[in-house]
Amino acid sequence: MKTLLFIFTLICLPASLFAQLSQKLEPKLENISWIAGNWKGAAFGGIVEENWSEPSGGSMMACFKLINNNKVSFYEIEIIREVNNTLILQLKHFGNDLKGWETKDETVDFPLKEITPTKVLFEGMSFEKIGDKEMNVYVDIKQKDGSVEIIKFNYKKD
Repeated sequence: MKTLLFIFTLICLPASLFAQLSQKLEPKLENISWIAGNWKGAAFGGIVEENWSEPSGGSMMACFKLINNNKVSFYEIEIIREVNNTLILQLKHFGNDLKGWETKDETVDFPLKEITPTKVLFEGMSFEKIGDKEMNVYVDIKQKDGSVEIIKFNYKKD
């Protein structure tokens, strides 16, 4: 009987662990607070930095920059905010001279799809927790021919 119980436990443990990892969480900022921090990585042939604040005032904010050949290529200001019982990620791009790419009142918006303990999925952008000091961010970038390329940013936390 003990052997059967041990085998049952071994079989059920991975299933329960999988269920926990795939569990959908409420769309609340405290459920994605693991994104907060100073992150660095490589993408677009350069060095990328992304700095996320802790949740406060119903939002999280971030600044992003891409450095190529020791010069800033562009910046982004990003926010994730609670709106109508869900979350939305919004951003604006800026050239290295801080001139905006989008018009004055325009933002690039990514509505929330779902949150699990290790993932935050927005339409067109997602965050994946690899560990306490590592995450991947995936961004859908529309190409001139209409196709979509998914760019992976692997970040390490300071």
